[in-house]
Amino acid sequence: MSSHNSLTELLNQSGVQFRLYDMGRQIKAISPQQFSLIETGLEIYPRPYLHQAWLALNIWNAEQVQQSVVWFLKFPLDEQGYLVQAVRDDFINRLMLNINQMLESRQLSEAEDALKDNPFSFTPDQEKMAMFHAISIKEMSTEPSQYYAQCRDYFRGKLNWDNWQEMGLQGIAEVAVNIEDHQQAISLHIDKYPEPPLIALCNALEHVAIDEKLALNLLTLLEVQLPLAPINIPLCNALIRALDAAEDDQVKQKALALALHSHLSYSAQILATIAVKMADQLANPQITLLYLEKLAISEAGQQGFSRILADLMFTKNLRLAILHAFRDPNRSDQLITAIGQMFGGKF
Repeated sequence: MSSHNSLTELLNQSGVQFRLYDMGRQIKAISPQQFSLIETGLEIYPRPYLHQAWLALNIWNAEQVQQSVVWFLKFPLDEQGYLVQAVRDDFINRLMLNINQMLESRQLSEAEDALKDNPFSFTPDQEKMAMFHAISIKEMSTEPSQYYAQCRDYFRGKLNWDNWQEMGLQGIAEVAVNIEDHQQAISLHIDKYPEPPLIALCNALEHVAIDEKLALNLLTLLEVQLPLAPINIPLCNALIRALDAAEDDQVKQKALALALHSHLSYSAQILATIAVKMADQLANPQITLLYLEKLAISEAGQQGFSRILADLMFTKNLRLAILHAFRDPNRSDQLITAIGQMFGGKF
């Protein structure tokens, strides 16, 4: 048994500096104080995804900031959303087997291999990895990547609109992280960007906060796309993801209403994106039933219906909203059938 009662305690005693981030639905910072409550079972995990806590732990020595190390960790949650204590203890025990040398020398070179063969580690996709590095660059006040200047100039309208092929995903992520410096220019030019860089930018924007003008311009782009045939699913999907960065919930709810009343509502990809990226908005009673009705008849099928709802209902407020919608007297026969098949007719 480890002599440390928590990961937070282990890190504090090691003398290293660290930051924590939720890596599940979007990348969001978690304070050490909040994580301490989470890992000691005093608070549920705030944004579970697929019944797990997805975390990034950035560790560095205050005297050697450039030598930071990142661990990507995923921990299962119990049926109430709490971190499984036995799993946390198992992780600490495994970690201590590999990390004692680092704790003694305070050198991070040993930390890079500390998660070797650890069942709780994972590797984010390229998009999230680029965004995480962009966030780290900004918060650690280190130099931007070699891709940033070109991407910044492109989105500011200083380059030809066709000159996007050489832009790196890392540079686009850094533009998004520094959006407060660029959103005025982006709002001005957003209808001029070719589809590939626009989609990449939108996907990065979901992790930050955008102002009202940019949010409304994105909403206008979505409205323009909806009547077109065939409908552009990848672009609409990216616009919905970006609109989750709007500070005004009314803008998000309008985007969802537009999507769910259009041909987009048949798309499994769009409905999955809404469930993952805009899950908080689905607690709105006016949105909940509409979403469930569309999901019940979408191309996602019964398997998609059951999987998406199983994930959503893992969060308490969404579970209550969905159960209330399940009992709505105005629910359709298709929704009643989908509910019955999900719960084996016992609901």
